[in-house]
Amino acid sequence: MARVLIADDEEPLRLLVARAIALDGHEITTAQDGAEALDIIADNLGAFDLLLTDIKMPVMDGIALALAVARDYPQLTILLMTGFADQRERASGLEAIVHDIVTKPFAVADIRTAVADALASRRQ
Repeated sequence: MARVLIADDEEPLRLLVARAIALDGHEITTAQDGAEALDIIADNLGAFDLLLTDIKMPVMDGIALALAVARDYPQLTILLMTGFADQRERASGLEAIVHDIVTKPFAVADIRTAVADALASRRQ
C-alpha cells in the first residue's frame, strides 16, 4: 500500500488518524509539527506517497510545509486538515499543490475516504 506521513501537533488526533489510515494497510509515519515532518521527508528522500498535515501547528505550519514539500518533492501528494475557517481561507490559493482540505472535526470514515481519494488521484 502507500507510505503516509501525518503531521499534527495534537497527539490524540495524530494517533487516531494514524490508526484509521493504517486500517487500509498503509505504512504510517507521524510528526508533531511541520519542521519535524520536513526533516522526515528529507531523511527519506521524499519517499512518501502522501503528506497529511494540519495547517495550524507550532514551529512550521502546514502551509509552509506544503510549499516546501511541493518545491522539493513535487511528486508527493499533499492533503491538508484544519478546524479553523481562517486557516482554510489561507490555503485557498494552493489548489495547484494541495489535493484537498479536510475540515475538522471529521469522522474516521471521512478521513479514510479523503486519503483514498488523494492516493487514487496520484495514480491517474
